[in-house]
Amino acid sequence: MNIRIRKDWQINESEATPESIYLNRRKFIQAAGFLGAQGLAVQSLLAAQDGYAATRNPEFTLDRPMTDERVSTGYNNFYELHPYDKEQTQFMASKYVVDPWTIEVTGLINKPKTYDLDDLRKRMPMEERLYRFRCVERWAMAVPWTGFLMSALIKEVDPKPEAKYIRFVSVNRPDQLPGMKMAPSYPWPYHEGLRMDEAMNPLTMFVTGMYGKALPKQNGAPFRVITPWKYGYKSPKAIVKIEFTAKEPPTLWNKLNAREYGFYSNVNPSVPHPRWSQSYDIMIPTGERKKTLLYNGYENYVASMYNGKEH
Repeated sequence: MNIRIRKDWQINESEATPESIYLNRRKFIQAAGFLGAQGLAVQSLLAAQDGYAATRNPEFTLDRPMTDERVSTGYNNFYELHPYDKEQTQFMASKYVVDPWTIEVTGLINKPKTYDLDDLRKRMPMEERLYRFRCVERWAMAVPWTGFLMSALIKEVDPKPEAKYIRFVSVNRPDQLPGMKMAPSYPWPYHEGLRMDEAMNPLTMFVTGMYGKALPKQNGAPFRVITPWKYGYKSPKAIVKIEFTAKEPPTLWNKLNAREYGFYSNVNPSVPHPRWSQSYDIMIPTGERKKTLLYNGYENYVASMYNGKEH
């Protein structure tokens, strides 16, 4: 009989919900010894030529070691690929097509447009940032993301004064994403939202890469959001539509369980999840416990937006 012993950070899947983290197939093959040094060098060169290797912003440093790439691509929540098992997500993307990719930007803006992702990525000011990443389930990592400020795209499409929120809609392809059929009761496609000032915050990024490479499919390829002061499910993946709205948009996890998943979902050690404490992080893969930092340690960047009551 095969008995699976759960690691300290792994909440029972019947208790758990949102968050994101990873496994790049090429890296997995490399680790197994199938690619030599020459192959690695070629891949690094191609990644640089494709624009995924960007200059690291020195403003963002970490109080913890950067998570190994194989770890941060092997354990993640991408519900459309697998809604229950984080370790299986990496193996469920064989049919998922991420190129070509377009993003429709619409709603209360003066310049609506559908963007080709390759064109957008090549002309936006790309940079790499080291961010702490905190899941609502308590596990945490430290990841180098490559992308550009969300504010850059917002300014380009010129929101109207009545635009107060931004809604994000993820790809809807049940034929390519098996998790969507495994959880038919979920209100697909995945959808999330931010207040306009949150979207304009200098921490908020659109991300297309990590570890100097293109985002792996199980990490939300090819285009996702990162909001490092919020729990991970507030950083939606595989985005195909961005809509500017006057009213607070509904979100998937809030629809499923409003009591447990509010619109703001800021990292806050003093606000427990109804089923577990949020007072500490559990670092992947060591299991080391660290005191959870208010706003995940980004208080200086975001505290002025809140009155301390947003959840």
